[in-house]
Amino acid sequence: MPVARARWRWVHLILGGALLMPYFLLAQVVVGVAAGGVNALDSAPLTFLAYAACLPLVAVTALFGPVRPMSVAAVRAMCEVPGERLADGPARSWAARGRASAWWTLHLGTGALISGMTLAVPPMAVMLIAAPAVGQLRDVRLGYGWFATDADPYAAPLLGIGLLAGLTLCAVGAGKLLARMAPVLLGPTAADRLAAAEERAADLAVRNRLARELHDAVGHALSAVTLQAAAARRMLERDPDFVREALAAIEDTTRRTVGELDAVLGLLRDGDAARPDAAPAPTLAADLDGLLARTRAAGTTVTAHQDPGPAGDWAALPAIASREAYRIVQEGLTNALRHGAGPVDLRIRVRAGPDTAHRELEITMTNPPAAPAEDRETRTTGGRGLRGAVERAALLGGSVEAGPHGDRWRLRAVLPLAGESR
Repeated sequence: MPVARARWRWVHLILGGALLMPYFLLAQVVVGVAAGGVNALDSAPLTFLAYAACLPLVAVTALFGPVRPMSVAAVRAMCEVPGERLADGPARSWAARGRASAWWTLHLGTGALISGMTLAVPPMAVMLIAAPAVGQLRDVRLGYGWFATDADPYAAPLLGIGLLAGLTLCAVGAGKLLARMAPVLLGPTAADRLAAAEERAADLAVRNRLARELHDAVGHALSAVTLQAAAARRMLERDPDFVREALAAIEDTTRRTVGELDAVLGLLRDGDAARPDAAPAPTLAADLDGLLARTRAAGTTVTAHQDPGPAGDWAALPAIASREAYRIVQEGLTNALRHGAGPVDLRIRVRAGPDTAHRELEITMTNPPAAPAEDRETRTTGGRGLRGAVERAALLGGSVEAGPHGDRWRLRAVLPLAGESR
């Protein structure tokens, strides 16, 4: 409502006047000493001189400290200025600090005038309005022309009402002025917009990474469990040992996936998703064998050829490369389970890169497609999983290719191992 908005803006102005008081008291002491040791508050000219002298001090102190965040919070709460028109966080440049300083000076300076009027005008207006009805008030010597004892006492109420109306108009006008100037002086600068865009991009990247983790982990688990359950059902009467193995694989797959799902949801809930190592991180060294075993338990034959290179151990890979490589292999096996119709040939090796100072991790996976030959082209761009694999490789400066290769479906990923620090 307009009345409520005006009232809160008035309160905002009075708050500014209260914040000016320490500056004003210091300035009036200095002015009083400079004027010969007098009390500046006893003289109207010296009082206004102290008011003017304190404003530069207000402006200087506003260049430092959390002035802008505090001002923005007050403006949003009391002045009803749309939040998107105001900057968040402290000022990042001297230009932004200068604008915040100008706002601080305007708010406190204008607030002090309105606060003074709010303290002085209402008592005087009440006295003038009551003058005709209270005889003692007519005998008070006020002086200053209109307030002289020989003035018509019945004109005093009109003057009192006029003073209240004038105070209201001044307060409303000052509130509108501050509300209009707030986006100009407290609005985001180009640097603020850039920082906000970078923050949103970083948050989106983190959420995309967690979405990839969920898709890869849950998607692979559902595909594997579905095939394992189907194979167990078919072999229920003929091969009880196979059924027990399939059920054990289902139990292991679901337990691991529930753990990863709980961890990722916990990160989203607790707000720790920005940590680069926060998400569950299975790796080639620790988890590849289990991944292959669970895939085989679903009834798919997987032939794996592994060549870790001179190190002779996948644990020697950089941690991030090992994590992303595991997820790429997992996505390839998921596609093979969903769309393949035969054994999977998986080859993982470390080889020399174009720059002899660095090496590359190459992952190649092929399998016969289940879809008719004419439908294979529809899979060349892949779904979310393949897009996620492409994004994972791109983060490391690598690449992923997926599509028909002769009479088979092939996924090939190359991950640079430059800067092999763990």
